[in-house]
Amino acid sequence: MNDWRLPSAGLGALVVLRRNVLVWRKLIGPALVFNFGEPILYLLGLGLGLGSFIGNMGEMPYLTFLASGLIASSAMTTASFEGTYSVFTRMIPQRTYEAILATPLEVDDILAGEMLWCGVKSLISAVAILVVASLLGVVASWNALWTLPIAFLIGLCFAGPAIVMSSIVSNYDFFSFYSVLVITPMFILSGVFYPIETMPTLLQTIVQVLPLSHAVALVRPLVANQVLIQPLLHVAVLLVYTVIGYYLAVVLVRRRLIV
Repeated sequence: MNDWRLPSAGLGALVVLRRNVLVWRKLIGPALVFNFGEPILYLLGLGLGLGSFIGNMGEMPYLTFLASGLIASSAMTTASFEGTYSVFTRMIPQRTYEAILATPLEVDDILAGEMLWCGVKSLISAVAILVVASLLGVVASWNALWTLPIAFLIGLCFAGPAIVMSSIVSNYDFFSFYSVLVITPMFILSGVFYPIETMPTLLQTIVQVLPLSHAVALVRPLVANQVLIQPLLHVAVLLVYTVIGYYLAVVLVRRRLIV
């Protein structure tokens, strides 16, 4: 029978978060190389190379336009990877969740901790891009630091749907569908590389429903030191995706792990 009770996570979520941090510390070297290496390639290859032909975009240098979009999209992809491959590994092959459930912790605590960890990983990714962008002279003011809590929220937003995917698949191969059909279209269409306003009206309307569009709309003005437009709306959309994603993830993981 499906358990549709509302989640009631407690401080146990912090225990799960701490557990993931301790495991990650063993791999911190390669992880940081990846976090810094990827934005350097994007910003140098596209930002400086392609940017020299484009010039300004959206009333800012293209390098700034791209860097701000990459902060948001990197938070998305980092949380999505952690919520799919890593969560599935702990849930099924390693059976880590079964061991945790033998303690007083419940599924609600485990998934709240996992979502917090996805938010932290997204924050680390955003810090790496922001540092590289600052060294390239992209960041216009200290207001850019406000992108860090937003990156954490973006991580929470995309963690839920990714964990939902992990709760229903039978093996890793199915994550390719999620990446190709969900993550990649958002990455391409949500304003990371070019303004949404350049697309056809119907496509603009569809894209405005996607969470990454709202994430980019929050991050870009802060990096470029521009005025935020409708920040409460964008934050509200990310929060709605976070809450719904967490609830569905808890319900589906309960169904998979608890008979």
